[in-house]
Amino acid sequence: MESEHVKLAKVALDRYVREREKINVPEWVPPELKNKRAGVFVSLKKDGLLRGCIGTTGPTKGSIAEEIISNAISSGTQDPRFHQVDKEELDNLTFSVDVLGEPEKINSIEELDVKRYGVIVTSGWKRGLLLPDLEGVDTPEEQVSIALQKAGISHGEKYEMERFEVIRHH
Repeated sequence: MESEHVKLAKVALDRYVREREKINVPEWVPPELKNKRAGVFVSLKKDGLLRGCIGTTGPTKGSIAEEIISNAISSGTQDPRFHQVDKEELDNLTFSVDVLGEPEKINSIEELDVKRYGVIVTSGWKRGLLLPDLEGVDTPEEQVSIALQKAGISHGEKYEMERFEVIRHH
């Protein structure tokens, strides 16, 4: 059974793609999604392959529900790696919603566990994030390398790392 998080993401993207309308938080959304704030990533897959993924490292909206709505629409329409989701694709997408825990600074790669923690790398204004427990990412070194690449930080540059946990909803 799909979670309320995923149901909300699907409804938000569906309405936006079909009617170009951003939904308000529906009545059926549980209080925890209306009353708490957190960073949220919405990932879309089609035929098992990534089709879009957009998120926020910390809260930017008034609630987790608003964060899900905004990021679901963005993941389907704003991910620069993919063309916008069209109406014909909607029924073939699978969604996951990651609610991020509070990031904590770490001093070394040994403090990472790719299954448990995501990583954020920062150098000046450049910042990259990689979620935990991703297929094909098996070591902390791979995880950090991909995050650095996403941020546009070269391996010679100084950077700081933070780790965070997520609750993943399917």
